[in-house]
Amino acid sequence: MPPIAQIVEPEPSSPRGFALLALGFRPFYLLAGLFAAFSVPLWAAQHAGWLPGLGMLWHAHEMLFGYVLAVIAGFLLTAVRAWTNLPTPSGAPLAALVALWLVARVFGALSLPFAAAAADTAFVLGLAFGIGRPLIASGNRRNYFFIALVLALGAAGLAFYVWPQAALAVGLDVVLFVMAVVAGRVVPMFTNNGVPGAGARRVAWLERAALGALLALLALDVLDLPRAAALVAFAAAALHGARLALWNPQRTFDTPLVWILHVSYAWIVAHLLLRGLAWFDLLPMPVATHALTVGAIGGLTLGMMTRTARGHTARPLVAGRAEIASYLFLQAAAVSRVLLPLAWPAGYLYGATLSAMFWSAAFIVFVAAYAPILTRPRLDGRPG
Repeated sequence: MPPIAQIVEPEPSSPRGFALLALGFRPFYLLAGLFAAFSVPLWAAQHAGWLPGLGMLWHAHEMLFGYVLAVIAGFLLTAVRAWTNLPTPSGAPLAALVALWLVARVFGALSLPFAAAAADTAFVLGLAFGIGRPLIASGNRRNYFFIALVLALGAAGLAFYVWPQAALAVGLDVVLFVMAVVAGRVVPMFTNNGVPGAGARRVAWLERAALGALLALLALDVLDLPRAAALVAFAAAALHGARLALWNPQRTFDTPLVWILHVSYAWIVAHLLLRGLAWFDLLPMPVATHALTVGAIGGLTLGMMTRTARGHTARPLVAGRAEIASYLFLQAAAVSRVLLPLAWPAGYLYGATLSAMFWSAAFIVFVAAYAPILTRPRLDGRPG
């Protein structure tokens, strides 16, 4: 791995000051990056038996209801303000949300599940209120469903303490649906804005069918009907593959801020295909799960954090060495976690350890490059 100092470029001069609590993306993207960088290698060491730990289920819980929910919080608190032209929590109210998220992580690490559940629930309710008030006040009905999705994730997080496997499956389905909705809105737009002549487009019936297939998958998981879910997963893979093809990913390779979103979305297609095969016992289910969690979730969240952080701090929408390095490390983590175990089943532990190292490298680079961006004021001096 190249030294971090050789990857992270000097930060352009910006107005002096501390802006971490000016808008939701700032603290939550930074915390998500730090949490991803250091929690996954710690879990890998526990999984390998080198350290005592809380087990694989708790690792899955923290990545879903810790890391992913932090990224979602940062994105929604920022996007809702842009959608409604109304304020979302900043300053002290944002600090309170951050504190609840942090307290939940600490209580979880200390094996205090009831306290962790209480803090996580308070955080989700605060987040739902923080985005719900401006959405309802502005009559932005198109985005009301994000309130329901945040609450659904909170409910799945609570259910984890009684039905952990089912809660994780439902929680991942909800996140998968959120990613598909957001990607459908922004990836074609970012592609056409960033790649002249890309011609990315959407087809209404395909959009409805692709998203509907994911809702059907969620319903079948809730009803515990795995064989039916396998058939829906195959259909969903075809629909989302067709959706991605309309975005013309082959035209984006010279624009890293865009191609990372396309490559990561391709992992959704891979996840759905592998998930169908796993339900017919043709391969291990963890392989399909990690195509979603490492490849799709890891890649899309990293891509969206870098793209939106640059946009909302008035920086050029161009990827430098830090962004490219973090994207490549992330994809290496996904390949190590998904494809290596398929090619070499006996090397599963090696693949998991190697993946954790690449994942950690991706987010160490992100934090090193973006901590100054996330803590300093916008380059243009505007609030936010």
